[in-house]
Amino acid sequence: MDYDHVIKSLIQQLRETLDLMHSISNEELKEYVEAAVFDYAREHKIKSSEIKYLVDRVFNSFRGYDILQPLIDDKTITEIMINNHKEIFIERDGAISKVDMQFESEQKLEDIIQAIVSRVNRVVNESSPIVDARLQDGSRVNVVLPPIALKGPVMTIRKFPEKPLMIEDLIRFNSITQEVADFLEKLVIAKYNIFIGGGTGSGKTTFLNVLSNFVPKDERIITIEDSAELQIKQVPNLVSLETRNANTEGKGEITIRDLIRSSLRMRPDRIIVGEVRGEEALDMLQAMNTGHDGSLSTGHANSVKDMLSRLETMVLSGAELPVTVIRKQISSAIDIMVHLMRLRDNSRKVVEISEVLDVEDGEITLNPLYQFVEEGENEKGEVIGALQPTGNDIQNTTKLKLAGISL
Repeated sequence: MDYDHVIKSLIQQLRETLDLMHSISNEELKEYVEAAVFDYAREHKIKSSEIKYLVDRVFNSFRGYDILQPLIDDKTITEIMINNHKEIFIERDGAISKVDMQFESEQKLEDIIQAIVSRVNRVVNESSPIVDARLQDGSRVNVVLPPIALKGPVMTIRKFPEKPLMIEDLIRFNSITQEVADFLEKLVIAKYNIFIGGGTGSGKTTFLNVLSNFVPKDERIITIEDSAELQIKQVPNLVSLETRNANTEGKGEITIRDLIRSSLRMRPDRIIVGEVRGEEALDMLQAMNTGHDGSLSTGHANSVKDMLSRLETMVLSGAELPVTVIRKQISSAIDIMVHLMRLRDNSRKVVEISEVLDVEDGEITLNPLYQFVEEGENEKGEVIGALQPTGNDIQNTTKLKLAGISL
């Protein structure tokens, strides 16, 4: 059965008969769609299972996200990659595959993009062709439009689970050991400043969310993100801030840097910055250095040392400071570096935890505490290994002692 042909004809039929499509309720529209599909089914002897599929597809073309809706609803899909209106790829269980469906037209894809973006008060058009947004369930959305995207509108949706992962889930997935989880929980409670690094898709945001849920319930947290993704459930005194893009006149932009500065006047116990990418790194380090202990953040890098170098570069992009001064700022602000990696079997694991010590001979000194030790592969090609203690003890125990916590 040629579903696409049937769906197109049903959509066209409804468009011709329902002039006030935008003014009727979802329930009324569903009734019209069902009536049209049932009429078609009686005439062409369609199975009941196919009827439901057709009703959903036709309804979603008017009120949902068209052909994207079943992909968004599918809990097993973690990423949806739309290269243009004819090419859609998905990620499921770490494997990427192309799906056998396409949008009715490029205009239909653009309409859906505008619907998604407008719901979070963002703007994307030819003059401002790149935007970050999110779906109602918190899934991250990135859009790039022509003329920047040469083959047509591009949209990437990073989906998040309805129920945020907890530390028990990461232990079950062998992303971290119980010993390390207990260690990190004590560090969070004792207000160590922790920075999480890793490559794209390594699970930084998920891990940041997990660590955030270790924060004591009586503290006040301010979260700062480009596009709100964190799902902190345990802390009642929570303020979530999100950046804003400039309007069509180039005015009204609110950056992460603006939000960090503003958050300092909101009496935070801790500041959690979703991800630092540029000059806001300096403001984040200064916040950590001025009494806002226990702050958390993430950044893109390939290793702990690489993350420190990237932080230097970010700070330099916002202030002309000597490198020695920047390194001193970093070593004073950040206590612990955690590095995540997506391994070749697509598993996400914590591969290194290091303590940041002082600057010696112009370089930041690291004290590796845990490192991932690989022991080979099993018959399924899964990497065998675990996060092992290096034998080094944590040197800066002042915060632990002040919190009355023993390791």
